[in-house]
Amino acid sequence: MFSITTLLNQTHRLLIGSGAALLLGGAMMTSASAANIATTYDNSCAACHDSGALNAIKKGDSAKWQQLMKQKSMPALINSVKNGMTQMPAGGLCNNCSDDDYRKLIEYMSK
Repeated sequence: MFSITTLLNQTHRLLIGSGAALLLGGAMMTSASAANIATTYDNSCAACHDSGALNAIKKGDSAKWQQLMKQKSMPALINSVKNGMTQMPAGGLCNNCSDDDYRKLIEYMSK
């Protein structure tokens, strides 16, 4: 009986430890993803969206970004980035971005 109790306690500790490791790993992945979006922004979008060059909406101008998202919808904004616009090249200088990356970049700029 003692060995079964000991085994159950050890199993319980292992499961709790594994669960904590999974939670921490998920938090680290979220942070890494946010860091990757910030880096992608710096490399692909900042040239225009930091300064407002070529009439780009500035990063952090939440009111304008929210208005644009409400006017067009996120899928339409993503398509605009992918296809390019009058003053923005197709892909917005991010040649390997996915639709999800574009969504995250737009959300990042809108905050």
